[in-house]
Amino acid sequence: MVSENHIVSKITWRLMPFLGLLYLIAYIDRQNVSFAKLQMVDSLGMSEYAYGLGASLFFIGYFIFEVPANLFLTRFGARIWFARILISWGLVTIALAFTQNMTMFYILRFLLGLCEAGFFPGVLYLLTLWFPKDYRGRMVGLFMIFSALANAVGAPLGGMLLDLDGSLGVRGWEWVFLATGVPAVLAGVITLFYLNDTPEKATFLSDDETRWLKDRLAKENAGMEKDADHGFRALVNPRVLLMAVCYIGFPLAAYGLSYWLPTIVKGFGVSNTVNGFINIIPWLIVAVSLWVVPAAADRTERKTPYIVGPAFVGAAFLVLSVLIASPVLQFACLCVAAAGIFAGQPVFWSLPSRFLKGAGAAAGLAAINSVGNLGGFIAQNVVPWINDATGSDLLPMFFLAACLAAAGLLVIVVGHMLGRDPSGYAAAAKVSHSR
Repeated sequence: MVSENHIVSKITWRLMPFLGLLYLIAYIDRQNVSFAKLQMVDSLGMSEYAYGLGASLFFIGYFIFEVPANLFLTRFGARIWFARILISWGLVTIALAFTQNMTMFYILRFLLGLCEAGFFPGVLYLLTLWFPKDYRGRMVGLFMIFSALANAVGAPLGGMLLDLDGSLGVRGWEWVFLATGVPAVLAGVITLFYLNDTPEKATFLSDDETRWLKDRLAKENAGMEKDADHGFRALVNPRVLLMAVCYIGFPLAAYGLSYWLPTIVKGFGVSNTVNGFINIIPWLIVAVSLWVVPAAADRTERKTPYIVGPAFVGAAFLVLSVLIASPVLQFACLCVAAAGIFAGQPVFWSLPSRFLKGAGAAAGLAAINSVGNLGGFIAQNVVPWINDATGSDLLPMFFLAACLAAAGLLVIVVGHMLGRDPSGYAAAAKVSHSR
């Protein structure tokens, strides 16, 4: 007799620490540009806005290749495709250390997005192959905890690397890219030998355990086949498009805050290293919220409050961070805001699996993530523009708060359209396909 808890625990311990480590490396490679900015702007003679545009080109490359990348994953398998992603983005990150001018910076940031495209939605798709639906919210939350840990690790690491400025004749911002690119290449090689594509190929599960998991997932997917979209058909599914629009506000607020937070803390008059250690605090709070909120959401069919509630809290505290004069209280507000921005996102990702499966899930999840991540492009252009126009490091928080609140309102609308329970999702799917 197989035990559900035992099987889920085995899969969790086998997959989640490793996938989380890969995401930690990915997120550090995304966020290293926020610390490199503190020296790179002057070194290359760029304005804040010009640098923000270059940093944001990552999201354009990401957007262009996200859906094809996830469809390639269904063809080649996660093991080979994730290894390709890791090795290529690591090499581009290393190349950023040798940036000579603004044009080269722009090209490499675009290529970095192209190389990394498909990783995050690829993991979301992989989780649908390994975990029953009752566990996916927690697993996405656990996976995303590593993004918070990446910010917590990357912040002091970025500060210390900047303070190596001049060591061995290498600028501090060059050390940032070198030290964060090499781990991605090494992790890509390890992925080839460690990761299993599907439960059927797993050597750590017994035959009975594999059979139980296969039967459980088949039972959950029963009835979806006639309503599910496959491959590129998922891209024109109205529900996918609506969820993509909903999602924009979350990455926009997340990248806007994480990109700009080191600059805000620098305004407190601290050194680069102290700046890095102070920036650990909000991400530890985010890590706790990423476990607590999805775990609570997994115990109920009503997901919308667990997405919308944190979003509204985050928006409110972004506004408070501007209205309060005390630097300590400003920073405390930004810590709460960061938790609100991130906490509901794993719950959001449990919604598409209600009406997407197979290659349609790969394409649909990638589409939602790629369109949503254009929010990062918007944030890394608009936030520096507001700063250049106003001279304030905090006024951009009003813009992030408005976008986050709008995302929360859109989730309420879409949640109402799709229904609050599984039968509601199925009914919405039938209505969509009957038209």
